[in-house]
Amino acid sequence: MATGAVPASFTGLKSRDHQGISFAKSSDFVRVSDLQRVKFRRTKIAVIRNSTNPGSDTVELEPASDGSPLLVPRQKYCESIHKTIRRKTSTVMVGNVALGSEHPIRIQTMTTTDTKDVAATVEQVMRIADQGADIVRITVQGKKEADACFEIKNSLVQKNYNIPLVADIHFAPAVALRVAECFDKIRVNPGNFADRRAQFETLEYTEEDYQKELEHIEKVFTPLVEKCKKYGRAMRIGTNHGSLSDRIMSYYGDSPRGMVESAFEYARICRKLDFHNFVFSMKASNPVVMVQAYRLLVAEMNVLGWDYPLHLGVTEAGEGEDGRMKSAIGIGTLLMDGLGDTIRVSLTEPPEEEIDPCRRLANLGMRAAELQKGVAPFEEKNRRYFDFQRRSGQLPFQKEGDEVDYRGVLHRDGSVLMSVSLDQLKAPELLYKSLAAKLIVGMPFKDLATVDSILLRELPPEDDKDARLALKRLIDISMGVITPLSEQLTKPLPNALVMVTLKELSTGAHKLLPEGTRLVVSVHGDEPEDELEILKSTDATMILHDLPYTEEKTSRVHAARRLFEYLAENSLNFPVIHHIQFPKDTHRDDLVIGAGTNAGALLVDGLGDGILLEAPDQDFEFLRNTSFNLLQGCRMRNTKTEYVSCPSCGRTLFDLQEISAQIREKTSHLPGVSIAIMGCIVNGPGEMADADFGYVGGAPGKIDLYVGKTVVKRAIDMEHATEALIQLIKDHGRWVDPPAEE
Repeated sequence: MATGAVPASFTGLKSRDHQGISFAKSSDFVRVSDLQRVKFRRTKIAVIRNSTNPGSDTVELEPASDGSPLLVPRQKYCESIHKTIRRKTSTVMVGNVALGSEHPIRIQTMTTTDTKDVAATVEQVMRIADQGADIVRITVQGKKEADACFEIKNSLVQKNYNIPLVADIHFAPAVALRVAECFDKIRVNPGNFADRRAQFETLEYTEEDYQKELEHIEKVFTPLVEKCKKYGRAMRIGTNHGSLSDRIMSYYGDSPRGMVESAFEYARICRKLDFHNFVFSMKASNPVVMVQAYRLLVAEMNVLGWDYPLHLGVTEAGEGEDGRMKSAIGIGTLLMDGLGDTIRVSLTEPPEEEIDPCRRLANLGMRAAELQKGVAPFEEKNRRYFDFQRRSGQLPFQKEGDEVDYRGVLHRDGSVLMSVSLDQLKAPELLYKSLAAKLIVGMPFKDLATVDSILLRELPPEDDKDARLALKRLIDISMGVITPLSEQLTKPLPNALVMVTLKELSTGAHKLLPEGTRLVVSVHGDEPEDELEILKSTDATMILHDLPYTEEKTSRVHAARRLFEYLAENSLNFPVIHHIQFPKDTHRDDLVIGAGTNAGALLVDGLGDGILLEAPDQDFEFLRNTSFNLLQGCRMRNTKTEYVSCPSCGRTLFDLQEISAQIREKTSHLPGVSIAIMGCIVNGPGEMADADFGYVGGAPGKIDLYVGKTVVKRAIDMEHATEALIQLIKDHGRWVDPPAEE
């Protein structure tokens, strides 16, 4: 990649010329005291003055991505690219709870009661605390709610509950000032604290106009900062992807870059007033955007020499396994890079139900950091940390002499592989259904969400004609049947794909197979490079990245990144399937969170072509659904309706769990359609940035319907709202009738 040292003495300095900064491929970075943006020959670049060498006005720059005209400084977003090391932060005190790298990862959630109902809110906070939460957030939308907060705090103290309380503030600076007198922390949303609600208008600013906007923010925000200093309160500067202001979106776009800058405007005011007891968050309902925003935030803080802690979360994640999976992908990815000091898993469930999956995620991150799980150091040149670019492996193609069609053994948008047992072959039709194949007169056919290939660790005997016929029918519909080398050599199955290890390749044992046999190579990813060299002379259909779960010190994420780096450096474009074998008695939530973290952390960077999950005592359908959920959560293969569902809070205007279940029951068969189910519109329709249609509480008992960010129907009676949503989907040509029962 081309780099260069660029002088800082350019003309045309404009303080507002901020552009997206990418990430370094080196772990080194320069601590700086002054970051300036300038224009140079039509290209906006960043120039750093080095505080450790004031006489030096140059910095090493590189393209933001391949072929990009934008040059950016080399910088890092995590402590290490080859192992998990927690990012060093300052300590922020939230009441009696310390946040930061010297302390455990803290767990938190948010109440769903009406804040004015003091007794109900106190009861819920107590239940949450009893479940083990460290911090609780409560929505405070007006003066009545702020007044109730004093009663809530006093009542909890009288009951010997000292759990820190956080006020969630939107559009209400005066309310924030009031509640700062009793709560331990104030959450401020930079998109709507001083700015008006976004109208999604593109605005043009002169330099003077923009500066006036910043002065207005400082005027509105300063009293809260001063009050927090006076009372010893903490603050979260919490950007939401969906609630950026028109000013920010007009200037930086609806992007991670805009999210970071929105937060930095408020952080600069805090720093100007010598207030440092704050944390950052960069939440989005899309895990890919969320990960990119946090990485950019940390990379920028590294450039500036800031060390504030991070609150992690995927907003509007949804319910059940969907919500856990999205949270694991977003939060788990960052934890594996040592980022994150407090986390919340936002589920459309009672808040106390969030604590257990939140704890499982926190434990996973803490364990990785304590062991410093990783691999031997390696240089990383090819992974794109910020601008998502998927590495697509070469899909199987037909060769002369092939007896069957191998092109369907992998899917271009991401593949799902499943491990099948001999027992399942005894009931072929049940097996076909469990693989989500369609049946016509007992014969299987592939569908949108059908498993692409299966792993059969043991082949049926050659005289078991029924089992072999069942496998032949799967092979005939272009489903891959993968079996170990030893099985294929002793009781060969025509046209099976054969799984081999690097050792078996190096001994030449695979050469005993018939010419033209398709090979699947299983690797750990942490092998010495001389062992990986055999891949250069291998014509593999795919690689299974399979690091044993018993490996305590080796990190699956870092081993895979090392493997992808090796493949890229040697121009090897094999598809790579993330193969995770969970031990017996793995809890379902640990399986979802483990898969979301260990495979999701790679897929959000475009590294990988599919997933193979094995767990000896887990339900087959659960594993299949988890695999497809993982791909969809990573914005790859879309096989079902996507829901952006808020977790509820005191602002919610209807029973979110009940309505969500009702809507899902009637719309879950619409792959490619995204529906937002929102309890209120506090963050503006931008909170539904990823959704095609929105179902939003507008007033008690009334629903507003959106198409994208535009409201199209207002004040629909709740009892008619679900049918009105379905009609809206039909009107826009996105509806299909549910498939008939077979």
